[in-house]
Amino acid sequence: MDASWTGMLIAIVGVAGTLGAALLTQNRADRTKRMELQAAAEQRREERRHAEELLKTEQARQWQLESLERRRTCYITLNTASRQYLTAMTSYLHALQGGEDVAASLETLEAGRLAYRASYAESQLIVPEAVSRTSSTAKTRLNAAYGKLRKYGAAPSAYAEELATLESELHREVWPYLGALKRSMRADLGVDD
Repeated sequence: MDASWTGMLIAIVGVAGTLGAALLTQNRADRTKRMELQAAAEQRREERRHAEELLKTEQARQWQLESLERRRTCYITLNTASRQYLTAMTSYLHALQGGEDVAASLETLEAGRLAYRASYAESQLIVPEAVSRTSSTAKTRLNAAYGKLRKYGAAPSAYAEELATLESELHREVWPYLGALKRSMRADLGVDD
């Protein structure tokens, strides 16, 4: 019996080895497949993350370009309106001094003032703080000049002396602040002087 048990044992070990080798091979194949699937899934996640980062970067760049264009448009409007407002003040001053076309000059002045106020209001929502401060200072100077001009314009004969010096006052006390505003806006846009 010894030989039959030995044969049986060898047969059992052989069958077990064959079955074990098949199971081991299948197990390794399954593990390799799982690792490949995990690697592929990780690569897809990484590609998705990269694509999302690229999209966010592109969206940020697009937003910056749109913001720059909004500010540029706002600056053009504000610069034009402020200069036209001051020019209308000067024209009204000349009309008061000459006594001609006072009503038409006043109408142009009021239209310029309204256009300036609208562009200033828009700029308050768009421009950065540095430009906003410069713009506010220019607005204060423009409003003070407008107040004087309207006061003197109500009784031009009573304020003839003040009207005579007002133009030089406008050039001395208002124009430099409009120049500072323009430089501030150009600096924000990155325009070299």
